[in-house]
Amino acid sequence: MKIEGFAYRRVQVADGVALNAAVGGSGSPVVLLHGFPQTHLMWRHVAADLAADHTVIAPDLRGYGDSDKPADPDGTAYSKRAMAADVVALARELGHERFALAGHDRGALVAIRAGLDHPDAVTHLASLDVLPTLDMWDVMRGVRGAIGFHLYLMAQPPGLPEQMISASADAFFGHFLDIWTKNPDAIPAEARAAYLKASREAVPSIVADYRASAGIDVEHDTADREAGRRLTMPVTVLQQDWGSALGFDAAGLWREWAGDLDHRTVSSGHFMAEEDPAEVTKALRALLAR
Repeated sequence: MKIEGFAYRRVQVADGVALNAAVGGSGSPVVLLHGFPQTHLMWRHVAADLAADHTVIAPDLRGYGDSDKPADPDGTAYSKRAMAADVVALARELGHERFALAGHDRGALVAIRAGLDHPDAVTHLASLDVLPTLDMWDVMRGVRGAIGFHLYLMAQPPGLPEQMISASADAFFGHFLDIWTKNPDAIPAEARAAYLKASREAVPSIVADYRASAGIDVEHDTADREAGRRLTMPVTVLQQDWGSALGFDAAGLWREWAGDLDHRTVSSGHFMAEEDPAEVTKALRALLAR
């Protein structure tokens, strides 16, 4: 399954790491980063719309889909810093020193890190349905934290999480595709099958990505917070109403990271780029106009 009308490239972005990327359209560049448990295909509707007047680049993240999945012997290969550097290198190899960046879920964490590490490259930033890593861990307290059980499972040392998930991969990944969507028809059978296949073939790297968010990513974010570093570009955040559900001020947390912030609560489920692509595209176009 591919995004119709887009060309596909394999682009070397680091030693031993090439990303699979769909590229389409023309105009100012926009890079779209997918989330879990998905691939670049989650952007198919939004990408096609934006390609009318933008160059749209939609890669599979390191460790996902048809991109390379390097080993992670020391817990750094899937830091959001490394994954963000991949994205900057990808855009540069395709001829773009500066670009707008939108990420969903895991891709949003990569986008946030790219905005912090590479402010001269990222002109605009959109985050779909996550909190920055430090805030995410902070709000997951008591029984309310059960909603993020997978975060704790994949944070464990190498071995057991990979074994448990691999033993029932389709049930594990399919669980999130089911419970995180309000409109199951938004993810048709062909897309669901593609997501499940890609995920079952990438269990070690997906777990390594999540494990990094309980380790080295926390170190990097803590250093930024202590140094007072913030996102300097215009930022749009689209989120479900997690604040009401879990008892925190989502917009307030985001304002600690971004001064030029447009925070919006959506009515769709987690997979908003598929459930309500028109609303997501509208928000991205408004961001690009700022």
